[in-house]
Amino acid sequence: MRPLVRLVPAFALVTGLLCTAAPAQAGQAVGGKQPEAVGWGGAVSSVDADATAAGLEVLRRGGNAVDAAVATAAALGVTEPYSAGIGGGGYFVYYDARTGKVTTLDGRETASRTADSSLFLENGQPLAFNDAVTSGLSVGVPGTAATWEQALRRWGSRDLAEVLKPAERIADRGFTVDQTFQDQTALNQARFQDFPASRALFLPNGKLPVVGSTLRNPDLAATYRELGRTDTAALYRGPIGADIVRTLQHPPVDPASGRNARPGKVDAADLAAYQVRQQDPTHVTYRGLDVYGIAPSSSGGTTVGEALNILGTSSRADLADPVQYDHRFLEASRISFADRNRWVGDPRAVQVPTRQLLDPAYGASRACLIDPKHALTSPLAPGDPYHPAACAGSGQPVAEPYEGLSTTHLTVADRWGNVVAYTLTIEQTGGSGIAVPGRGFLLNNELTDFNFAPLTPGVPDPNLPGPAKRPRSSISPTIVLKDGKPYLAAGSPGGASIITTVLQVLTGRIDRGLTLEQAIAAPRASQRNTAATQAEPAFLASPEAAKLQAMGHVFTSTPEIGAATGIERLPDGRWLAAAEPVRRGGGAAGVVHPSR
Repeated sequence: MRPLVRLVPAFALVTGLLCTAAPAQAGQAVGGKQPEAVGWGGAVSSVDADATAAGLEVLRRGGNAVDAAVATAAALGVTEPYSAGIGGGGYFVYYDARTGKVTTLDGRETASRTADSSLFLENGQPLAFNDAVTSGLSVGVPGTAATWEQALRRWGSRDLAEVLKPAERIADRGFTVDQTFQDQTALNQARFQDFPASRALFLPNGKLPVVGSTLRNPDLAATYRELGRTDTAALYRGPIGADIVRTLQHPPVDPASGRNARPGKVDAADLAAYQVRQQDPTHVTYRGLDVYGIAPSSSGGTTVGEALNILGTSSRADLADPVQYDHRFLEASRISFADRNRWVGDPRAVQVPTRQLLDPAYGASRACLIDPKHALTSPLAPGDPYHPAACAGSGQPVAEPYEGLSTTHLTVADRWGNVVAYTLTIEQTGGSGIAVPGRGFLLNNELTDFNFAPLTPGVPDPNLPGPAKRPRSSISPTIVLKDGKPYLAAGSPGGASIITTVLQVLTGRIDRGLTLEQAIAAPRASQRNTAATQAEPAFLASPEAAKLQAMGHVFTSTPEIGAATGIERLPDGRWLAAAEPVRRGGGAAGVVHPSR
């Protein structure tokens, strides 16, 4: 009997990703945005036209890729406030053209030093997820501003005050509300109504912002100016931080709403103690290319890397057939997620076998599970990276926890050949739903990325809350080098589906011969060691889907997966910037000096 293609609701109440149309063809513009650009002098790709323009402005004025990345990120904090901002965190991957090295910054949010494994328990039972999200309990120490400061200090050529100016201007003058922004506001309307500061900021006159209207945020412009003057000290040791702590410890909820917005634990000492971690990237070799990603506390680099090692055991001929490509891609994702869920957490708090997970020999020991004619069954047991054994599992399968899907990614390159892949987030669409009064930004709900309680009884859980611990992420900013020089860089939002999106974009470009813009636009599927694979309607409508079902794959429909951006260095030295043609309202790619 052929497996059922089960249509399920699209997590719309959480993700804000409402577009149900099939992806457009590469190169088509949506809403005036251009998803592909080619030229000289540097490139920027993000989900938003104003943010991409901010980055290009910095490049045109002589700034480098790091300067432009921070400018783009700050602008996204204005125009994409439900996905990013200084109330959140992220991961920054940087290629230095002078040294030829890739370095990363872990700017993930942290729990309070007083947090423990019972953070989300009441009367010994885990809180309902929605109760935990819209509360001070979910708010971790923000890392975004510290990431900007560290990136500029180490590799930038401009100071923070200067690169924040384009974003300040957008916040002061306002930006044009589009359908995606209105849709995402509508998904948060009930929460925003319950917090006067959020209501005043995002619901003008108590109503949804009108498409085509201008939304201003002078409070955020003033906050950015204060941040720039103090080089982030105002947030980590000053008045902005004091306002953050006051807000999360005493959530300013409307008493008439009846909402129980639980207080959080983060305090001024936690903010003052926060540090961005500079660390080595993950690294694997795939088809002769060097692939670099972000190491734990994110699971992105280890899981993408392990999946590539698994796929690397298949020849290009194996992957030439579209059905076999899809089958092996889904199986590599399934296997690597089985290991990710069991082994990856914050390495400062738990032992994480990063080196072992990325060992090609371990990938080969797991790849032998793949049957070219039949799909594996999930949940699949993890392997033991410390003692690899061919085709063997180790212990019980570990369930996939829920992870919020709203994040944003930007990719930047400059005329000197430096490259940045940077993914930043406040977790859910709208984060905690709690805006800091008078400051113009939302607080994250990143701590809900912890598992509230052990997912599998009797199996050690690396992702439980703990003091000053960072919750596991799936963020996967990736830079690929060819012969030591930039080849491409990419990343995406999408919660745990970030990993499969980045993997699909990379293999689409490297193995299938798609252009980067085609690889980004291609229909997506996401298998994360679950009984059914999430897939977009266009994927389900493909001729390959029926053949995959006959092999035992089961699919559920979801409107869209991810919203990737990327850049590629062309053989003649030009930069190609690529973004989504349709997903999340379409992305915006630009170059300093267009050549076509």
